[in-house]
Amino acid sequence: MIASLSVKAADPAKGKTLFQQNCASCHNVHKQVTGPALKGVEERWSDKKLLRQWIHNSGSVIASGDPYAVKLFNDFNKQAMPGFPSFTDADIDDILAYIADESTKGPATTKVDPAAAAGGAGEDSGNNSLLFGIITLILAVVALILMQINSSLNKLAADKDGVAVPEPVPFYKNKAYIALLILVLFIVGGYYTINGAIGLGRQKDYMPKQEIFFSHRVHAGVNQINCLYCHAGAEKSKHAMIPSENICMNCHKTISEYSGTPELFTAEGQKVNGSAEIQKLYDHVGWDKTSQQYTKPGKPIEWTKIHNLPDHVYFNHSQHIVAGKQQCQTCHGAITEMDEVHQFAELSMGWCVNCHRTTKVQFADNKYYSIFEQFHQQVKEGKIDSVTVEMVGGTECQKCHY
Repeated sequence: MIASLSVKAADPAKGKTLFQQNCASCHNVHKQVTGPALKGVEERWSDKKLLRQWIHNSGSVIASGDPYAVKLFNDFNKQAMPGFPSFTDADIDDILAYIADESTKGPATTKVDPAAAAGGAGEDSGNNSLLFGIITLILAVVALILMQINSSLNKLAADKDGVAVPEPVPFYKNKAYIALLILVLFIVGGYYTINGAIGLGRQKDYMPKQEIFFSHRVHAGVNQINCLYCHAGAEKSKHAMIPSENICMNCHKTISEYSGTPELFTAEGQKVNGSAEIQKLYDHVGWDKTSQQYTKPGKPIEWTKIHNLPDHVYFNHSQHIVAGKQQCQTCHGAITEMDEVHQFAELSMGWCVNCHRTTKVQFADNKYYSIFEQFHQQVKEGKIDSVTVEMVGGTECQKCHY
């Protein structure tokens, strides 16, 4: 038995965060999904450096002829694992520590609701709220009826005793009831008005129809095309940028037919002809696949933007990717599994601020934060165990609003 490769100083909690953001879409600790089960992964590799190299760039390990790497590649239909060159050795140790820790717990027996995990209200939560509202309304009506009955019984008792009692005021003319009703309506109306105002401009789960059906699952998932090949500006500029048609044609000059694996479906369940969608691209750029030439003027593809932020919000892709070391999935979800892209996260102010409060600054191999030497020293001296984005000004208003 090969000794465990985990480093005792590794942080399983940090590894869990990295695993969920980068690995969970393809891997599970206890069972095989897109990739193999990761329980015992350290024992299956004879060399720690080789395992790290596999995570950084699996293709280079396969090319080296390592028997286990080649077998793994062949066992999973020759689909290479996407590389994570931004991971440091410490990051990998943290992930391995989390896997080792999770391996001892056994498989989970309950299914986690993704909506609840993301902090949103699930379907059950919504149904319970409606039920509680209906019960509250029924109890209020019953209370009103009992109050009217009590008033009538008091009058009957007074009449029997010969005591003159004025006629009870109908509830719809009773000033106390009217004032109470107005107060309730004011509170309920105010609650829904404030919630509606807070939600203005948010478009979680927004999934517009595009001019051409483009499957990220096929391109980024199955074919392992790096996000930065198409969205080249993501690590260099404020915007990720939509790729121009010539980027598509770099591949589709030779790929003119879709094999049909995996089958493509719209969100409504309608089957999509992948070859017909490639032909739409040719029609836009004026490419004739028979003569292998551009035969007519092209026209741009009018893609509909999905992820929008208010004009007063400043967001910089390069800052988050280069300095923040964030993966695309942090904000965009399991993009490699989406046929039609939708807005995965709220992208609200609260969502961003909460991320800044909990995300740890990646000091290792990150010269952007080298000016904060005092934090390095405090960690070294044991005064603090980590540094969050909030501690370096991540929750200051002017970071996003200026």
